[in-house]
Order: sequence, then structure tokens, then C-alpha cells
Amino acid sequence: MHGGDLVAEVLRAQGVEAVFTLCGGHISPILVAAKQRGIRVVDTRHEATAVFAADAVSRLTGRPGVAAVTAGPGLTNTVTAVKNAQLAQSPLVLLGGGAPTVLQGRGALQDIDQGALMRPHVKAVLPVRRVRDIVPTLERAFRTALEGVPGPVFVELPIDVLYAEDVVRGMYGAARSGTSPAERAVQAYLRFQVGRIFRGAGSAVAGGRVDVEAPSPDAAVVARAVEALRGAERPVLLVGSQALVAAGSAQRLVDALERIGAPVYLSGMARGLLGAHHPLQQRHKRREALREADLVVLAGVPADFRLDYGNHVARKAVLVSANRSAADLRRNRRPDVAILGDATLALQGVAAGLGEPGARWEGWRERLRGRDAARDADIAERAQARPVTGVDPLTLCRDLAAALPPEAVVVGDGGDIVATASYVLRPDGPLRWLDPGVFGTLGVGAGFALGAAVARPGAQIWVVFGDGSVGYSMTEFDTFVRHGIPVRAVVGNDASWSQIAREQVEILKDDVGTVLAPTRYDLVAAGFGATGIRVESTEELAPALERAVGSDAPVLVDVRLAPSDFRKGSISM
Repeated sequence: MHGGDLVAEVLRAQGVEAVFTLCGGHISPILVAAKQRGIRVVDTRHEATAVFAADAVSRLTGRPGVAAVTAGPGLTNTVTAVKNAQLAQSPLVLLGGGAPTVLQGRGALQDIDQGALMRPHVKAVLPVRRVRDIVPTLERAFRTALEGVPGPVFVELPIDVLYAEDVVRGMYGAARSGTSPAERAVQAYLRFQVGRIFRGAGSAVAGGRVDVEAPSPDAAVVARAVEALRGAERPVLLVGSQALVAAGSAQRLVDALERIGAPVYLSGMARGLLGAHHPLQQRHKRREALREADLVVLAGVPADFRLDYGNHVARKAVLVSANRSAADLRRNRRPDVAILGDATLALQGVAAGLGEPGARWEGWRERLRGRDAARDADIAERAQARPVTGVDPLTLCRDLAAALPPEAVVVGDGGDIVATASYVLRPDGPLRWLDPGVFGTLGVGAGFALGAAVARPGAQIWVVFGDGSVGYSMTEFDTFVRHGIPVRAVVGNDASWSQIAREQVEILKDDVGTVLAPTRYDLVAAGFGATGIRVESTEELAPALERAVGSDAPVLVDVRLAPSDFRKGSISM
């Protein structure tokens, strides 16, 4: 067995179903060995896509997704995607090739200080220098990615620990056959180094699957939260992505929320947790509800810019926060009750302490439901607009919501159109919505779709693109076609970076840098072998979406959008 075989053995033991990659000579042994063991190898057209795909697997399964990239520029191309995963707290494992161990720092091909590059963006950098270290290092990577606050881990695997020993000896010795004392000394040194690399290689055996328990909160602190809730008249629960990082936590979290019985707002990966029409869930006017609440529970949600750094919560309200991260727990706003630990376990403890909900807070819930209904009616009325040319963005999102089949997974990759979709699209269950997260990264669409297709093989995968963000993903329609992955994409095409232009033009009176061409993205997709559909009017929209639903091949529906001011005043900082 060579080093690539050992990597693949660990991946198989950890239940990895797919490795996302862009090929390179440094990592070829990993890809070949993975394929031989029945692990799917999904090769993409950009390394960032491979990492985004691994990130999506992590978010949807609670287990580390895996990407493998070659050394040097292969690794540098991943930095944005890795940072996105770090900020989203996704437990992925990134395997990176490396220059030969003996030649690092000597001008070898694609040789850079990869550890220094990756260290700020991952939980750990784990370099491998001997074949016998591959198995324990990879198992450590999986454990580190999962424990505490989950996140990405980088494992550097130099080319000479991945290939077979005879091949590596040939690499080092082929051009060194001189007989001078200096040349013989170099040959002896290289023989020694190769011997060190392979010594004890046969002792490496992959162990069982690495599982990590979620960090338990302090029972006494949870009891304080219970007492605070008992005295509340207008509580609000805000549940975020971190509450769902543990595999299998969704149903336990739903049960806890239903037993607590307070109004719930969902954000990030928690969207869809309660289904499409749960009576506890509120969708609109969240800021108003938080300002009026006398108690707010942040479950896996930091008080960052999305909550105006904690200012959305009234100062007189009791703030309860549950978070795995000690830093996020107290970021910008110190909670009255700080529960350090897994948010789902914390809410389960609160639910058990409160007992059956009965009719508590029914008046408060009804008040918030009335606001929701009024806002939904306003959106529905606006969605009836019939512009002279193009399709209103709300109409696009409304018709898409109606067309989605049960258990569809929706990926949001864009600015204005995705934010609009968040008002209208209602995932019908947990872990069926993927967006970049707090980093706000454009370009996640194709990678997230690939990862979702692996993690949810029976579900339809839909991507909502803006015409700005789709530019990052167009070449991956080649990937969808080659791998037979029937991703459905909808592009809101208004020839503009609209989220930026709307505020820039009003404030600075100039649209510089925000204007795009009215490109026919349906024709571009068709050029890669996918099905392209163009929509010019509202009447063409529903039939086009119906055609996409029934397709067995990748589809892109390019929708010409009419101007809209629905999200005026949406700039964030």
C-alpha cells in the first residue's frame, strides 16, 4: 500500500462518500485509491468549488466533508472557501498536496509555506512527514474538525508520502548517479531521508469512525434560563446555524422548541427547521419583535452585524445566549444568562425544566402572527405586479416556491435576488436551505449544489443565482453534466449588481462597477451540455419552472428581471 491507499482507508472508515477535487500530480494517489474503494471522486473546475462542496456536505450531514487539492496555487485557490467554512463553523477536512519533504524550501515546484497560508483560516494545520503518520494525523483531523466549535482542518500531504516507496526512491535518485565524494554524500543523505519517510509504514492501520460528543452546558446555568423564562411575558427565541451542527440534532431541537412554546425566528442553516407553516415560527418584522420582547434567547447566534451588534435586543430585556464558542457567547453584548455549550442540549434542558407549555404566551404569539400575516399579504400583493418587460423578482420567487417539489434543497447564491427569496421561499423541513452564512461569500452556488447532491441523493437540488454571482459558477455546469448531477438553477438576470447599485447610485450618484451585460446565461449553460431555458415574461415563468422540475439533466432557467425597489435601504456594515 502507498500513502494514497492509507488516506483512502481512513476516509472509508470515517464514512466519507465523496471526495471533491481538482486533479494534480501531488494528490493523484489519493484520488485513485479513493475510487478503488468505492468513494466517489467529484472533480470540479475550480478548487474553491471543491471546498464549497465539502462545506455543504458538512452542513447537511454534521460529518466532515472532504476536499483534496494540489499544492501551491491549488491550495491558494481555496482560501476564500475555507474562510467561509471557518466562519460558518463547518467541520470539513481539506487535504492538500505538498512539495517533497526533503526539497521544501529549496525551490521545488509549487513550494510555498502552506502552513503559514492556512493557519489563520482553520482550526489546525496538520503536516504529515512520514507514511506511518498518515492514519493518526487524518483521524486527528476528523476529531479536531468536529469537537467544540466545529471548523475546517488542513492536512498537508507531501508528494513523497503519498507515492509508493520504489517510485519515491526513483524520484530522488534518478538524476543523481555521480561518483564524486560530494555526490555520494548527497545520495547517502537522500537514501537516509527516504528510509525515514517509509520506516514503520506497515504499522499504519485505519481505526473506527471518529465521533465527538456535543459539549454539554452547565445544568445550573440552564436552570437560571428556565427561571428567567418562567417570568417572561414576551419571550422570543432566535435559532441559528450552530444549533444544527451536530448530526441528528434537528428533531431533538424541534421537540425542545415545541415544548418551550415561545415564538421562534430561524436564521441561516436553521431555516426550514419547523417546516413551512409551523404556528411557532415567525418570519417577518424580527427587529420589531426583538425590541418589544422582555426576554430573548439566542441559540447558536452571535450578536454580530445581523443583530446590529446586539442593539436589536432592548437593553431592558433579559438576554439568554447559548453558544459553543466562549467568544461568540459574549461578543458585543454580554448576556444575562450565558450558557456555554451546545445550543440544542441547552434548549432541551430548558424545555425539560419548563414542563408542558399549555397556553402560555398565546396572546404574544397571536400578536406576532398578525404582523406576519399582514406582511405576507403585502408581499403577495406586490408579487402580482405585471411589468411591461421582464419578471418582478417577487413573482419569480413566488412561482419558484410553488414549483418546488417536496424535500427540495435550495441553495442561495446572490445578493438582491437571494435576499428577496428569503422572504418568500419556505423550506418544508430542516437542512433544506444553504446560503454562504456570515461571510456573505458569492460563488458558493455550484459547490453547495454538488455537496447537496451527494448528501441528499433523493432530493432535487435548486440554486437561486443572481446574474452577478452566477459568473463564478458557470464553468461548473460542465461538472454537473460530466457527473450526471441534475442541478436546477434559476438566474435572476437584471444586468446589474443590484444590491450594490441601489444604494451606490442613490448615495454617490454613480453606477460605476455595478453594470453587467444582459448575458444569455441559458445559452452559456447549453454550451456546456446542460439545458438552457430563457424567460422574458411572467407568462413564460411557470411553464419554464415546470419543465425544469421534470428534467433529468442539469437545467438553467435565465429569467429577465424587471427593476424593483422591494429591498431599498438594505445596505449592511
